[in-house]
Amino acid sequence: MARRFFRLSTRNLFYYLLILIVIILTSSSHDDQFSEFNQKKSHMKEADYVNAYCKGKGITEYQLPDRTRVDCLTDEYAIEFDYAKKWAESIGQSLYYSKMTGKKPAVAIIIKNPEERIYMDRIKKVNSDIKIIEIKSDNYCDEIH
Repeated sequence: MARRFFRLSTRNLFYYLLILIVIILTSSSHDDQFSEFNQKKSHMKEADYVNAYCKGKGITEYQLPDRTRVDCLTDEYAIEFDYAKKWAESIGQSLYYSKMTGKKPAVAIIIKNPEERIYMDRIKKVNSDIKIIEIKSDNYCDEIH
């Protein structure tokens, strides 16, 4: 009797497999939609943000004697532009550019969502003298994931 319970007709097996395939395809396409939403790529490059922000305010790509470049040099600030996840790197660069130019250090952080503001807090904890400029990316999303 136990053997009979596990026996499936070819027809039933076909239906079970069809239902399983539909469930798998439906759930994976749903996940893909959300991952595509969360991973939406920016159409703008870092240089685009530099040019848009710095235009009329200062010099873009100001070259120092050691051939390093300040993203935006204004009368008051040496500004390093970076995406939020590169927050640590931006601290060192802004401090270095400040030392080399005699200007105050500043970091322009490009964020994609409110969750990335945590990186701005980290910069403040490391050095409160660095001015932080928040720039929302062109694909900024107010929703918290």
